[in-house]
Amino acid sequence: MDPAIKIFIKKPLFIACLCLSAILCNAQPAATGKTEITKWQYGKNGAVSLTYDDGSINQFKYALPIMERLKMPATFFVITGGIPGSKYHGKFIGRSVKAIIRESETIPTNQQNFFERCSAGGYLGYKGTISYVTKAASLHDSGKTDEAYKVIDDLYQKVRHGDFQPGYQPCDEVLQENGLTWDALRADASKGYEISSHSITHASMPGLDSVNIQYELEKSKEEIRDKMGEKYTFSSEVPYGYENERVMKIAYKIYPVLRNRMPEPWLKEIDRASKNTPGTTSKDYIQWQRGATTKTPLPLMKSWVDTAAAKNNTWLVLVFHGVDNLGYEALPHTLLDEYFQYIQSKDNSLWIATFGDVAKYMRERESASVKNYEKGDKIEIILSHSLDKTMYNLPVTLKTYVSPGWKRVWVWQGKRMQRADTAKDTKGTYVLYQAYPNGIPLTLSGKEN
Repeated sequence: MDPAIKIFIKKPLFIACLCLSAILCNAQPAATGKTEITKWQYGKNGAVSLTYDDGSINQFKYALPIMERLKMPATFFVITGGIPGSKYHGKFIGRSVKAIIRESETIPTNQQNFFERCSAGGYLGYKGTISYVTKAASLHDSGKTDEAYKVIDDLYQKVRHGDFQPGYQPCDEVLQENGLTWDALRADASKGYEISSHSITHASMPGLDSVNIQYELEKSKEEIRDKMGEKYTFSSEVPYGYENERVMKIAYKIYPVLRNRMPEPWLKEIDRASKNTPGTTSKDYIQWQRGATTKTPLPLMKSWVDTAAAKNNTWLVLVFHGVDNLGYEALPHTLLDEYFQYIQSKDNSLWIATFGDVAKYMRERESASVKNYEKGDKIEIILSHSLDKTMYNLPVTLKTYVSPGWKRVWVWQGKRMQRADTAKDTKGTYVLYQAYPNGIPLTLSGKEN
């Protein structure tokens, strides 16, 4: 054989050997005791949160039993003012509405009086006025201020002319909660479901002045604290998914986390309206919100789950509203059943958790420090973070590299004991386990005693 041909045949093998050698050299074994917090709970590839807006009774009648059967948690953002037994209901905080109505006869709606008139719009003493407020708020939020002013002028003109029936009529979302009770919500919470605020009346916040925004959000939070407990005041969703900057600044001071927006330096957000999909980013996490409607094909909905499972940084936040012909974009429970089964089938790759728990986990991980010490044939781990310890007390998953001779590891944290089998990756032998931050140091051993 021609020597040149022999060289050509051997060269690819030689190059492959060099590449393999380089990989092995770069994959330095991890030191025994080296510990990190996994990006997601239990070392999963990604996270999924099922969230429901408005508290429609059909969500609890038909969707919740499916999730309960599949052992899947979820977050329900409920409108507190419409639930029987609630202390706080919708009202206007401000001067006499009669004075505002009289004033509207001679002074057109403008930049100076828009927020007051819009805030008062639902409480003028007549039915059917809230739809005008909702429309005006949406127009104003999108920059169509002149059109928003005209809607409010039309509203007050009709009020002055007596075009509405006397009384008060809440928005449809409140009416769709009919049958929901605080006792039932407490029972659902005891099963692991997160009950959170969606304001008192499902108000269109971009149309309200500051004091009325605060009333809607603060008193809804207080209601949930009184009826459910402090634990359930962590998360909130401002109605309609608004990200209005003025509204967000107020809401951030009331709730630790909003589904509307989470302005964290380590988080990239893709909202429901965006057509973008998770791509490359320099940030640790991506929150990818998707809202299934009656026009969303099930294969597309499943592809969202596949994407989250295939990546290592994506938190898929699914947003649902109506169920079985009740509520906005109502989906049949049969479709939800099939979809939830599909999500549950990805349990090996995806951490399925409430909105609040995933937000807590990410913040704990981003703010935590881990120190490890070798003490004879044991490893000691100290885990701490700088967050409010009463609020951020969710266990995180630690990954610790141990001696190659350890086949099983016993982990103690105070009186808590876990036993886990070891696994291997390119860096060595490791173990995954749960740890509570800011508590007693953890001790790892390859022996039970």
